[in-house]
Amino acid sequence: MLKQGLKPLRHGAVLSMAALAVLAAACTPGSDGDKPAAKAPSSVNTDIAKAGDVTLTVWDQEVRGGQNEQMERLNKAFQDKYPNVKIKRVSRSFNDLQKTLRLALSGDSPPDVVEANQGHGAMAQFVKAGMLLPLDNYDQVYGWKKRYPKGLTDLNSVSPDGKKIGTGGLYGVSINGEIVGIYYNKDKLSGLGVQPPKTWADFERALATAKGKGETPIAFGNLDKFPAIHNFGVIQDQLAPKDAVRRLVYGQGGSWTDGPNVQAAQKLSDWVKAGYFTKDANGVKYDDSPVNFSKGEGVFLIGGTWFAADLYKSMGDKVGFMLPPPAQAGGQPTTMGGESLPWSITAKSKHPDVAAAYINFISSPEAMDVSVETGNLPALAAPTKKPQGPVFTDIFGAWDVLSRNDGITPYLDYATPDFADALGGPLQELIAGRTSPRQAMDKAQQNYATFLRK
Repeated sequence: MLKQGLKPLRHGAVLSMAALAVLAAACTPGSDGDKPAAKAPSSVNTDIAKAGDVTLTVWDQEVRGGQNEQMERLNKAFQDKYPNVKIKRVSRSFNDLQKTLRLALSGDSPPDVVEANQGHGAMAQFVKAGMLLPLDNYDQVYGWKKRYPKGLTDLNSVSPDGKKIGTGGLYGVSINGEIVGIYYNKDKLSGLGVQPPKTWADFERALATAKGKGETPIAFGNLDKFPAIHNFGVIQDQLAPKDAVRRLVYGQGGSWTDGPNVQAAQKLSDWVKAGYFTKDANGVKYDDSPVNFSKGEGVFLIGGTWFAADLYKSMGDKVGFMLPPPAQAGGQPTTMGGESLPWSITAKSKHPDVAAAYINFISSPEAMDVSVETGNLPALAAPTKKPQGPVFTDIFGAWDVLSRNDGITPYLDYATPDFADALGGPLQELIAGRTSPRQAMDKAQQNYATFLRK
């Protein structure tokens, strides 16, 4: 999940072998007959008002407060502009969407527009199976690549055979940016006599101080497995060069058993043993962790910017946000992130031109203003609106710092089709004390190496 990794993380795709089996049975991935035909730019109809009465079915995972409000407003504005179009919205949690989307896309009447998570686990598989429509010809009409930086459109690009991510055709457009950072409770931090940490060593000292004074240092819920990837990734970015992390995720070199990655797993284990996380975190749902944090559990919360709107609503000015602090004060911070789940057109959509116009509408400059107004982080600079509330000011400033210093690393679950489980599962066992850091990384590497060999 820039997901739920969704995302949310992002933020991290939740995959199952059963779903993959159904996908394989539904169509033979990668065969020429499965590939949807690209529409010539000259034949694209942009006059949606004359498209006749259309019901556009849209599946999304924008269920949290600010995200839901954003989509409700954008959908209403689109329907107001085109009264002949009715949007049938199906909104599910990130996990539920990932579990059901494969079956829906393999059917005879899939949705028209879906949020298909980036990486090998979702988008690349759908492209390989011919389930998504390439958007390059629509891009020639609407100019998304002219509006978005190449680094962001690359995240939504896949080779036609589905074997490579970060290159190839465009298969989706994202509307929000994402950062995994550190929220903090200002009142609790002040009560501990601690300033917001400026260095990584300061941050670890703050964790120890919080624990020593009876506080839960980090609110954390890991029942879903993938949340541990965010905590691991934040630590990993302190120990491994950002280019090494990027190469590893994109299959361009390196191993999950390399020294910095094992050290990151060791640090995560050390934090567990020191009591820095919510007790029995593996039994707490991911979406419960920000709720618990807002109610006073935890001095810090490691999470994505998708939490911001709800946290601000419940905590107001008491919640702050910061990037994981660098080793040296004033240094360049690094963290995982990028952009929200991309909006894609399904290959069997009966209304692809209307779907493309919808995606263009929700990614327009005016839509970026709506993103700001609803407490989200727009993927592109909003033309007129500024963030309201300290935590949003923090987030916008963090996004600017990362953008200027090229400080974003990709979500780790992009690495293989089932890496959310292949890494998230061993990390969950590590947190439970049932495996060692090296063993956890060995298991992740086995999955990664098998995928690369194929």
